[in-house]
Amino acid sequence: MIAYWDKDLICRFANAAYLDWFGKTGDEMINKMHIKDLLGPMFELNLPYISEALNGNVQTFEREIHTHDGGIRYSLANYYPNIENGEIKGFFVHVADVSPLKILEKKLIETNAKSNEQNRRLLNFSNIVSHNLKSYAGNMSSILDLYTLSNTESKKNQMINFLREISNGFTSTVNDLNKISSIQNDEEIHLEKVHLYDYVQKAQQILHIQIESLEIRIKNNVDMDVEVLINPAYMESIVLNLLSNAIKYKHPDREANIEIYNFFEGNKLGMAIKDNGLGINLEKHGSSIFGMYKTFHSNKNAQGIGLFITKYQIEKMGGEIQVESEVNVGSTFKIYFSSL
Repeated sequence: MIAYWDKDLICRFANAAYLDWFGKTGDEMINKMHIKDLLGPMFELNLPYISEALNGNVQTFEREIHTHDGGIRYSLANYYPNIENGEIKGFFVHVADVSPLKILEKKLIETNAKSNEQNRRLLNFSNIVSHNLKSYAGNMSSILDLYTLSNTESKKNQMINFLREISNGFTSTVNDLNKISSIQNDEEIHLEKVHLYDYVQKAQQILHIQIESLEIRIKNNVDMDVEVLINPAYMESIVLNLLSNAIKYKHPDREANIEIYNFFEGNKLGMAIKDNGLGINLEKHGSSIFGMYKTFHSNKNAQGIGLFITKYQIEKMGGEIQVESEVNVGSTFKIYFSSL
């Protein structure tokens, strides 16, 4: 489109392209139409550029234009001041249709975003495998050591039963991880309605040896009837990570107490894991607590990926996680679920 508007913003020239874009002929516009009547709602958006052009400054900007026939065009607009003997008489308008370029740009951005998301999912999956299965491997090794040291048949049978529990949990976890593997290229993860209470119980079974050996007191106060839509593998990983952290960072000078409970805030369902452990200095570490490879205590076994994985999984399911913590008092991690 090519046009000329005087300093009073009255059209003095318009080419035939305005009929295609705005449905206006030259006869309807020239010497008759104010630019506001042409642009409608766009006038306020373009006014800063109009004002600058009438101050003698060339203007170039992009604008999405809704055409008279209901279509959308992406344009690159140029306003050129018309200056005669130092006086601004008006400005010339040149508007080019750059829709093919903008459409290509959007596709490239979408493709890049999709590629980044796929890479994040792959990284998340590999971290789940290593982090979750490491817990099973460690517990199986500990139980086998205890079996070797057992001096009675009842003790050995008890260890065998523990191994069966670990084996069943391991099989269930592998099945869930296989499900994740099969949906890595899907836009949305698979969600199922489950009971939160069951996942707390399952995590306690997996971490049974640590809980017993460190004399950890755990209260599962999650309502047995509470259900939530989640991804089963993600949920197991989330509870396992948060509970194992609460155990790992118990305070050395007092009995470790961990409480897990559900709560409602408005219409939002939440679950909290509260401990009386070492706590975290949130003033110092609050902005990086969920970062990858971030550790906040001197534990040599800390890898700094558990909370990173947990946050990713919760947000992928549409939820959020928050932490309240005080050094030498303890921490409370709160998970908010997106739907019941």
